[in-house]
Amino acid sequence: MVTAGGPHYGRLLETKSDELRHALSDHLLVAVETARNATDRVRPGGTLLFMSPEGGQPTLGSGSELTVAAAFPALIANLALELAPVRMNLIAAGFIDTPLSASLLGSDLEKRRDQLRATLPIGRVVEPADVAALAVHIMSNTALTGATYTIDGGQRLVSA
Repeated sequence: MVTAGGPHYGRLLETKSDELRHALSDHLLVAVETARNATDRVRPGGTLLFMSPEGGQPTLGSGSELTVAAAFPALIANLALELAPVRMNLIAAGFIDTPLSASLLGSDLEKRRDQLRATLPIGRVVEPADVAALAVHIMSNTALTGATYTIDGGQRLVSA
């Protein structure tokens, strides 16, 4: 099973409390509730796979995303211990070229793609098929649990 919440952007101090609770709930509480409800539904050795934003440099407007990114690996590791032998893992994604990315960036999308092609060590933008391949690997390798796998085309390596 794979699950993910949607992005939430805005300055933390300007975000209404219920919007911030919703942003955290979309990611963190969903993982806890999914794990709780999976106890009797996922066979031993089965996998619960979650997705979160990749952590990065703080920027104005990314506070709730970075908070989720920081908290999620610890949450998944703890849930992996509690739910064992069901396996829990996390994919932390950087920029993925999806329709959601296009809707968020609008006219700046092609500029962002060009910038990533020029700076990422892989020389191209990460696509949904890349994430799917990682997810299949994580779910099929029965030795993986409690871990976070970053997929960003090497962006963390070149970001200062």
